[in-house]
Amino acid sequence: MRTIEDCLIDLQAIVDTAEGRSFTDDEVATYERLELELDGVRRSNELRARNAAYNTPVGSVVHVGIPRQDDALDRAFNAYLRTGMPNQDISGLRVTNAQSTSDSAGGYMIPPGFRQKLVEVRKAYGGLANEVETITTDSGNAIEYPSLDDTANSGSITTEGSQFAAGADLTFGTVALGAFKYTSQGTGQDPLRVSVELLQDSAFDVEGLVARALGTRIARKQAADWASGGGTTLPFGICHSALTPNNVLDSPPTIDYDDLLDSEGALDEAYTQNAKWCMHKNTWLNIRGIVDGAQRPLILDQAASGVATQPRKQLLGYEVVIDMSMPEVSGGAGRNFMVFGDLREAYVIRRVSNLAVVVNPYTRANFGQVEYSAWERADGNIQNRSAYVVVKG
Repeated sequence: MRTIEDCLIDLQAIVDTAEGRSFTDDEVATYERLELELDGVRRSNELRARNAAYNTPVGSVVHVGIPRQDDALDRAFNAYLRTGMPNQDISGLRVTNAQSTSDSAGGYMIPPGFRQKLVEVRKAYGGLANEVETITTDSGNAIEYPSLDDTANSGSITTEGSQFAAGADLTFGTVALGAFKYTSQGTGQDPLRVSVELLQDSAFDVEGLVARALGTRIARKQAADWASGGGTTLPFGICHSALTPNNVLDSPPTIDYDDLLDSEGALDEAYTQNAKWCMHKNTWLNIRGIVDGAQRPLILDQAASGVATQPRKQLLGYEVVIDMSMPEVSGGAGRNFMVFGDLREAYVIRRVSNLAVVVNPYTRANFGQVEYSAWERADGNIQNRSAYVVVKG
């Protein structure tokens, strides 16, 4: 026959099994069934005790000692203190003389509270990478593919009986992509080290947090290179400083409405269908603030949006992509800071395989630390310079 102790042990086992997560439907049903069984066992014990008293012969000598109190309620309350889960025996109680939470009055029995939330400070990066072409290769050997610009040539009219005029030959170029090794260590070149104690005691997924942080570090560095990398030891960025601009601000570093129209006009019509702007957020805010002599916004749709709703990021009817790695318009004269065109046709990113995260528990084992490193091989390059316009400050 099962006892009260057996029921309490089974209840505690369910709580221990579900530690750190929510109870499943089966666990809830089992727990409630055990509570009913516990209540039944307690009542059965009471009935047996009462029945034994009824059957005691009148006048017989019975040694009367201190009656043993039913400890079912005490056990239920003890289980509540350990698990925080009220059961049927104590759910209706109102405790009027509860212990204080001060240390000497019972506070030592209460484990420290902790909110199950980790606040991660974030900073925007990227944006351009989501708009350009991306290819993935299994190996990191250098690859090239041809490009052709025959836009300067056209046909001609030949009179009857005349010899065709000699046409210009096709002139091909090439787009080259390598594989730079991006690592998460930063300038110090030291892996991220996490103590064994933190890994064992943390209430959060430390390994997942570390992997996410290392991947973000690499992506943040890549975003800067896709925007303005200078080549050679870096990828060529889409608006790196050596590019000849298509439009230069007439009064740098202030951008005005004429500058925007000139930039739009500099893009060949063949690329306007999928054209987008790409710029730093501060440049975007500068453009939204353009007003005429009467202080009226020149870009009316942008003035109206953002007052009661989230502002639409459109400029002259084209979508605006914000990339915090792009140079700012206020960065000084002589600086390429904004692009406009078919970004997918204009730029390509090459990635080799997947991001690799390496866990090393050995090197710092004597210090009780685990080292984490991450790397990814990638490159980026301009594949069609005619597909977009570079604006210079």
